[in-house]
Amino acid sequence: MQRRRTTTIAVFSALGMAAVLTGCGVTGGSDEVTLRLVAADYGDNDTNSSRHYWDDLVKQYEAQHPGVKVDVGVYSWKDVDRKVKEMVDAGQAPDMAQIGAYADYADQDLLYRADDVLSIPTQADFVSQLVAAGQVRGVQYGMPFAASTRLLFYNKTLFAKAHITPPKTWAELAADAEALKADGVKYPYALPLGPEEAQAETMQWLLSGGGGYTDTVGTYVIDSAQNVQTFDWLKNELVGKDLTGPVAPGKLNRADAFAAFADGEVGMLNGHPSLMQMAAKKGVKFGMVTMPGVNGPSRSVMGVADWMTAFKKNGHREQIRDFLDFVYSEKNVLDFSRTYDLLPVTTSASATMSASGQDKDLQPFLQQLPLSELYPVGKTSWASVSADLKKRIGTAVDPTGSAASVLGQIQSAAVTADSAQQ
Repeated sequence: MQRRRTTTIAVFSALGMAAVLTGCGVTGGSDEVTLRLVAADYGDNDTNSSRHYWDDLVKQYEAQHPGVKVDVGVYSWKDVDRKVKEMVDAGQAPDMAQIGAYADYADQDLLYRADDVLSIPTQADFVSQLVAAGQVRGVQYGMPFAASTRLLFYNKTLFAKAHITPPKTWAELAADAEALKADGVKYPYALPLGPEEAQAETMQWLLSGGGGYTDTVGTYVIDSAQNVQTFDWLKNELVGKDLTGPVAPGKLNRADAFAAFADGEVGMLNGHPSLMQMAAKKGVKFGMVTMPGVNGPSRSVMGVADWMTAFKKNGHREQIRDFLDFVYSEKNVLDFSRTYDLLPVTTSASATMSASGQDKDLQPFLQQLPLSELYPVGKTSWASVSADLKKRIGTAVDPTGSAASVLGQIQSAAVTADSAQQ
C-alpha cells in the first residue's frame, strides 16, 4: 500500500493539554503534521457539550480525508481565553483558537489574515456585519464562528396575572415592573450587571438610550450625556424603586438571571436565543419583543459574535485552510447553530434558516443581525476596557453611586488603554 501523507488536528482538552504541549507540532514521520485547535464549550452540561459537535464533525471530516486524524477536546468559556493567552505567552500558540477576542493577537502580528486561511467562496459567505467586526485597521483577522442578538424576554403567565402588556418604551417597562412587584414577582426586571457579562446588559441599555460605547468613527464615548442619562434612569426608576429584585445588579450574573427566569421568578430581562431552550425545558411560557427605548422600540440592537483565529506560529497555513473550509460549510454551520440556538455566521446558512419552518423560533433574532451593533472588538484596547467595565459598572446604579462618576472613570481608563495601543 502506498504510504499517505498524514495530517493530525488536535484540539486540546483541559486534561490533555500538558501532554500535547510537550510535542512540537510534528508527529511520526517528517511529513506528518499536527494542527492544534483550542475550542470553547457552548453547552451547559456534559450531555450538550460542544465536544459532541466536534466529535461528529471530525468523523465526517476523517471520512472525506483518508489519512487525516482529528482529536477533539474543549475548554469552558470561563477558561478558554485565559488558556490560549497562557499558551501564546509560553511561545506555544495553537494553530487555531475559537475564542471571544482576537485584536490583541492581530496587533502582535501573531495571526494569519482571514484570506490566508480561507478560500474565496468561504470568506465571501460571511455575513457582512460580522466581517466588519472582525477587522483590525481594515484587515480581517477574526473569522466569525457564532453569533446572537438580544430581545426582551417576558413571562407570559406573570404578565397575564398582572394584567399588563409587553412594554415598548422605558416608561412602560417601569410601569410593568411596578405591577409585577405589586403581584409579588421576585425579579420584576432582572438587571445583571455582575462581572460575568455586564458589558452585554450595559450595551443593550446604552443603545436603547441612543448611545453606545463608541461614536461613528470608533472613538470611546462611554461617559457621553446620553449614556449618563440612561444609567441615571436605571438607578432612579428601576433600582431605586426596588424593581430589580433582591440581588444588587452589580452582583447579579447573567447565568443566575437566566436561571431565575427559567424558574418563573423573573418578569422581564434581556436574553439571547439559548434562553428559549432553558425556559421551555421548565415549562415557562414566554414572549419576546424588541428592547424598549425612550420613546418606542429601540432602533439599535446589540449583536455578539465569537471568533475563530488562526495563528502563524507553526506555519501550517494550507492545512488550516483545508480544515476551516470544511468547518464553514453550510451544513456544519447550520448544525452548530441549531444545536446551540445561535445564529449562522454565513449568508448561505442564514438564508436557509430564514426559509425553514424548523428555525422559526430563531428568526426574530436572525432578522436583527444585519442591523445590529457589535462590541468594538476590533480595538486592541477592548479586552481591557471590557474587563474594567465588568468590574465597575454595577456601582453606577448603587444607592450611593454616581453614573457620571463611574462612566467617567471607565472612559478615562478606556482612553488611556486606547492611547497605549496606538
